[in-house]
Amino acid sequence: MNIYLIEPYLTGSHESWVEGYTRFSRHPIERLTMPGHFWKWRMHGGAITLAPQLRAAFDSAHPPDLLLATDMIDVTTLLALTRDVTHHTPVAFYFHENQLTYPPVPGTKRDLHYGWINYASSLASDRLFFNSRYHLESWYDELPRLLKHYPDFTNLETIADLRARSEVLYPGVHLARLDEAADYPGIPPRGTPGEAPLILWNHRWEFDKKPEQFFALLEQLDHRGLPFRLAIAGESFRSNPTEFLAARERFQKHIVHFGYATGEQYRALLQRSDIVLSTAIHEFFGIAVIEAIYAGCCPLLPHRLSYPELIPAEHHAEFLYHKFGDALHRLYRWLTEGLPNVEALRPAMTRFAWPTLAAEYDAAFAAIVEEKH
Repeated sequence: MNIYLIEPYLTGSHESWVEGYTRFSRHPIERLTMPGHFWKWRMHGGAITLAPQLRAAFDSAHPPDLLLATDMIDVTTLLALTRDVTHHTPVAFYFHENQLTYPPVPGTKRDLHYGWINYASSLASDRLFFNSRYHLESWYDELPRLLKHYPDFTNLETIADLRARSEVLYPGVHLARLDEAADYPGIPPRGTPGEAPLILWNHRWEFDKKPEQFFALLEQLDHRGLPFRLAIAGESFRSNPTEFLAARERFQKHIVHFGYATGEQYRALLQRSDIVLSTAIHEFFGIAVIEAIYAGCCPLLPHRLSYPELIPAEHHAEFLYHKFGDALHRLYRWLTEGLPNVEALRPAMTRFAWPTLAAEYDAAFAAIVEEKH
């Protein structure tokens, strides 16, 4: 089976997903991609740019048996421009995110057109895959409100059919690389006597991760005189992330790392950190948290979004919190009485390893092709 993977926004987690599935799938995968810039323009124009390449693929020695498209492409336009060659080819549509429930930047209003592109692309696809159960449920919770926004012919009856064609297919995570020992001069290994616990931020430096609450928790810890070290990693897409720059000054005596970490540096931070803390108001999956847990960090995560799916139910009471005060109490206890045993969580993360999930992808996509023919 020849799979053509169509991704007009090749960067970050999207790029990691493309590379992971391409590497571990048993099927040959051809990529039709574009650089990961200007996401709105990719959703508008990416299909027009990639259509000639898709058309040419049907004249190649290995024409597509399946199109695997992501939420950043307008599937309707892509198929319309290639209908003479793609009309018998099944389409699997993968939601990394969606533009209905992804929170808008504070002070801005959501542009419903991009959610509409996701919806129309779903209608044109044979099967829909979401990267978490939370993502799937939040999409179908919001979709009726989108359709009711319009004056008539709202097509609400299409939702049931779309949901019946939907399932969860978690993204794979490159866990094996975290087994390789990594060094970071100046940061001692985890468990070094006399070293305060190391708290890690390894999320994007964006509003939807609610960094102000993260730093407010640290402020309370510092006010109480509790010892901790701080590593602020992750990626910033802003030229002047003011809350992070302010935190660098405020927590200067605690910080052992500040800024984007690459390669061995990032692996070393995961292996040396004691606590990974999330204060996110949005998370469709959570690769950064899975990496940290697998590397041995104790997670402290909101009891919402996708996080309850990542943590086994029997460990929710220990590692998931409901409110700010709950998180603060948990951190206080961990820093004064000792960290909980996180070893039981590590094996649970292996279900997200690419070698395991690639086989699930292969089976799901093979079933689509078989059903179509």
